[in-house]
Amino acid sequence: MTIRLLLADDQDLIRAALSALLDLEDDFEVVASVSRGDQVVDAARVHRPDVALLDIEMPGLDGLAAAAVLTAQVPHCRVIILTTFGRAGYLRRAMTAGAVGFVVKDAPPEALADAVRRVMRGERVVDPVLAAATLAAGDSPLTGRERDVLNAARSGATVAEIAAKLYLSEGTVRNYLSAAIAKTGAQNRMGAVRVADDRGWL
Repeated sequence: MTIRLLLADDQDLIRAALSALLDLEDDFEVVASVSRGDQVVDAARVHRPDVALLDIEMPGLDGLAAAAVLTAQVPHCRVIILTTFGRAGYLRRAMTAGAVGFVVKDAPPEALADAVRRVMRGERVVDPVLAAATLAAGDSPLTGRERDVLNAARSGATVAEIAAKLYLSEGTVRNYLSAAIAKTGAQNRMGAVRVADDRGWL
């Protein structure tokens, strides 16, 4: 049986290299390749892949959000998150989004091919070191709104700008920022963004 694959990565060279690598496998066929997260579902509907390999950081829709939409709307397609970022928080969010595999890009090529075949057999595939780190890290302490506010603060936006973007009062934004700073143990909002980002909470 030929396993049909969809690749989603915003870096053209990475996407081309992955496609060439996977096409070397006798039982694989790359049927679609997209550069944006918001193109994933449409491509899956048209090309009907068995497995989608999704990067996390993409324009339009990140890979974790794309995974959630894909598993809801194209449930026959299994999702593997393939990323540079082997962070515990990302793994937890990927599994919540419906992904059945999580492979870091510096894994050996044969590990990726093995992961594809294993998820097709109904298995979950996760790097054991990352799985152990995820269990040790526990759940994200941030609420949904605290994540929203930190994400909006990434660009250096002012409290007023964040409030306008999220339709919140400035006092509410300050409260969320204070809570997020306390929970991350950071000194300021940008420090909180860095800590939360490193732990995969955003």
